[in-house]
Amino acid sequence: MMKDKFVSRVAVYPGSFDPITNGHLDIIKRGIRVFDEIIVLVAYNPNKASLFTVEERVSMIDEAIGSIEGVKADSHAGLLVDYLKKTNTNIILRGMRALSDFEYEFQMALMNRRQARDIETVFLMSGFKWFYTGSQLIKQVVSIGGSVKGLVPDNVHQKLLEKFNADRR
Repeated sequence: MMKDKFVSRVAVYPGSFDPITNGHLDIIKRGIRVFDEIIVLVAYNPNKASLFTVEERVSMIDEAIGSIEGVKADSHAGLLVDYLKKTNTNIILRGMRALSDFEYEFQMALMNRRQARDIETVFLMSGFKWFYTGSQLIKQVVSIGGSVKGLVPDNVHQKLLEKFNADRR
């Protein structure tokens, strides 16, 4: 049997998290029961227009995960595989909501594995309560005056209201 060079099980949960939702938190809370540590990684994507800056997103995540032991937030601009090497882990944690997520996630998992053969992607299915909750939909609803209370952490809800109310002035 081959000895694993990765001593602890550290998973990196990458995404834009613009903003983090209760669906994301569900994946984190369930994931920490499987892994020793989870790094919630805000990935900088220059091709995506974001509502919140990377720094704002990391701050909101830090506040939202505050009491979850073994979970921390970080950010990275560049290839995910480079971040994994830097943090000496080989596990990517991803959440899956619907069949429509599968094709994209499958492509990403295979591309990451092609970049570094020892990378493993672990998928957790979204809790049924969060099946249709996504950051894009959250922003869309708030932008036209709808309520997303209960779908995002309270601190994120407040930031969304501040951001969109400021835009209306």
